[in-house]
Amino acid sequence: MAPQIAAKVMGSALKPAVTLPKRAYVTFLAGDGDYVKGAVGLAKGLRKVGSAYPLVVAVLPDVPASHRGLLESQGCIVREIEPVYPPENNTQFAMAYYVINYSKLRIWGFVEYSKMIYLDADIQVFESIDYLFDLPDGKLYAVMDCFCERTWGHTPQYRIGYCQQCPERTRWPAEEMGPPPSLYFNAGMFVFEPSLAVRESLLGTLKLAPTTPFAEQDFLNVFFKDIYHPIPLVHNLVLAMLWRHPENVELDKVKVVHYCAAGSKPWRYTGKEANMEREDIKMLVKRWWDVYNDGSLDYKPGPVSAHVEPPAGLKAALTAAGVGNFVKAPSAA
Repeated sequence: MAPQIAAKVMGSALKPAVTLPKRAYVTFLAGDGDYVKGAVGLAKGLRKVGSAYPLVVAVLPDVPASHRGLLESQGCIVREIEPVYPPENNTQFAMAYYVINYSKLRIWGFVEYSKMIYLDADIQVFESIDYLFDLPDGKLYAVMDCFCERTWGHTPQYRIGYCQQCPERTRWPAEEMGPPPSLYFNAGMFVFEPSLAVRESLLGTLKLAPTTPFAEQDFLNVFFKDIYHPIPLVHNLVLAMLWRHPENVELDKVKVVHYCAAGSKPWRYTGKEANMEREDIKMLVKRWWDVYNDGSLDYKPGPVSAHVEPPAGLKAALTAAGVGNFVKAPSAA
C-alpha cells in the first residue's frame, strides 16, 4: 500500500534565486573510514540532477582534515558538530555502531537554513527532489519503513508477521494487542525544519529516554510521532523492499536509493552477501559508480542557470494526491 502525502505544498510565484529561502541538503559523517566516498558520491549525484541547493556535511571531530578537504573540493559545506551519546551503553543496539548516530540530532541546530533534507551518506539521488522543500512547514516528512527484516525480530510486528508496507497481508490483532503501532519512518531520509528549541528538546529528552535497538531512528519516531507524514517510497528506496515488497516498488520511478542492505554499499560491494547477486542490485550499484566516477560532475564554481521541477508524470501523481503549485528552483549545477 503506497504511502500518501497528507498535505498540500504551499504555492507561490517563482522568485529570483537571491530571494529563495535558505535551504540545503545535509548528511552526516564520522571517523576516517570509507563512508566519505558515499558523501562525495551524494554531492556529485545532487549536482547531476541539477539541485538548486548545497550539501552540508555534519562531521564529528574525528573526521580527518584530508576527508574534509575532499568534501570541500566537491562543493560541500563542512560543519563540525560535537558527538551526542545516549545515557546508557550501546549493548541494546541492533548494531553497535548505531550509538554514534545520535549525533545527527545536532543538525536541528543548523538554523541558518529554513528547511533541510537529511540524507544518509549511503544514499544516492538519481532524480531531483528539490520540490520536497516546498512541503508545508510544521511536519516531518519521511518514507515508511519495513518490519520484515530479521533485525526487527525484537518487535511484536515481526513476531506476528505484520508490516505497515502491506497491512492487508497480516491484520493487526487489535482485540488481543490493542491499537496498531504508529506509522514508523526510516530515518535515512527526512525533510525537517532546523530549530534551536527543537534541538534542545531533542537533547533534553534523550537524557531520559531508554536506548532501543534502532538508536536515533527509534528515538526520532517517538519524538516526532504526532507530526510525521509519510511520503512516497520513491524518495527513499531501502533495498530490502526489492525482495520484501516488490509489489510496492516501481524501480524505473525511484528517485532516491538507500544502499543500506548488508553488502550493498557500492564502495564495498562484492556481490557475495545475501540478495546481492540480484540483477537489480547490480544495476543500482553500477548506477552509483557511474555517478561517482564521472569527472564531469566534479565541483566547478559557476553561475546559477537552469531550472528544475518534478517530472510531468510524478507531478501529475502528486497533484492527484492533493499536492500542487510546484515552485521551479534554479539549478546550482
